[in-house]
Amino acid sequence: MPEPSSVHSASQKVALYANVGAQLTHYDVDVAGTELIKRGTVTLPASVQYAWPDVSRRYLYVATSSSASGYGAAGTEHHVTAFAIDPASGALTPHGAPIRLPTRPIHMTADIPSRNILVAFNNPSALRIYRINEDFTPGEEVKQPRPIDAGIYAHQVRVTPDNRLAILVTRGNEGTPTKAEDPGALKVFDYKDGVLANEVSIAPNGGKEFGPRHLDFHPTKPWMYVSIETQNKMYTYLLEGGRIKPEIAYRAETLAEPNNIKARQAAGTVHVHPNGRYLYGANRSQATIEFQGKPVFKGGENSIVVYSINQSTGEPTPIQHIETQKIHPRTFHIDPSGRILVAQHNLPVNVRDGDAVKTVPAGLSVFRIGDDGKLTFVREYDVDVGDKMMFWMGMVPL
Repeated sequence: MPEPSSVHSASQKVALYANVGAQLTHYDVDVAGTELIKRGTVTLPASVQYAWPDVSRRYLYVATSSSASGYGAAGTEHHVTAFAIDPASGALTPHGAPIRLPTRPIHMTADIPSRNILVAFNNPSALRIYRINEDFTPGEEVKQPRPIDAGIYAHQVRVTPDNRLAILVTRGNEGTPTKAEDPGALKVFDYKDGVLANEVSIAPNGGKEFGPRHLDFHPTKPWMYVSIETQNKMYTYLLEGGRIKPEIAYRAETLAEPNNIKARQAAGTVHVHPNGRYLYGANRSQATIEFQGKPVFKGGENSIVVYSINQSTGEPTPIQHIETQKIHPRTFHIDPSGRILVAQHNLPVNVRDGDAVKTVPAGLSVFRIGDDGKLTFVREYDVDVGDKMMFWMGMVPL
């Protein structure tokens, strides 16, 4: 989800949308009270993968798929669906017919003027672009003049704030005892009204030990922050003359204890605070071991790391690691006024409680953001997901 270029009024009404499988639920956001109030739910053609609002904030585009996540079983239902957002309440109403996609979409964005929707696909890795019609419904695919190299396992696509570049974040895959590592890369394209050209691949060390997942831009400075999922790092890149400099300007750790990893850790979502002074990243861990015949959480960091951004250089310095109170914060978002952060956790996980086993439910954790950028945990909302998964959540100012 995009962060606004300027801090919105704290009194502005904000809607939060969060999914469980194909159900997308709307919550009112009480920023002052740090509360979420559940409202209505709409049903999509398949499980929600990602969503992005039109620049007018009057429409929401939602990507869905019946495929399992990762390299799981492939489904046959893949769509982008448009909803009209009620400007007074935030309620969603279907707007036109969904368009079909060829495979599972893992991420999507609109370009800066919301003339086109860019969709990233993970398996096989691909980037496709679809027109937004004059009536704000999703339209026809934009045929590209030549084939593109979409890397291995795309995970995100973003357009630079000046609308001149499209960046496909391709994670690659970690190596295993039986399979070599697949390299990761940032695939950078010149972008003009839906058309991609002049591809450049940014891949330190040929993409080895480089598993980027998610990026965000500083709202006013030429700085880009990229979470490196498989190495648990936060990299800073500089933009200069409408280009991304391929050198890593700064490297920072995401974990509080990078030398004490108990199980697989994976850096996740990254967002810059609307005021540009702070940066936030997610740390995720959910591996299990057996205890009393049940799989229980093996241990690890499920947290938000907070960085202070040097306003002269762009360098981020960690100032806080705070637990999210649940397991695997797959995504999080900051409200447009920059006063609260909400993290979403996708599945329930068993944990040891002395000699007993208890279940930590899926759900949402709500934090207050202080003037110093640091987070204070306020409350959590448990969500019963059944055999489904919470996969996406975001906030939209009305």
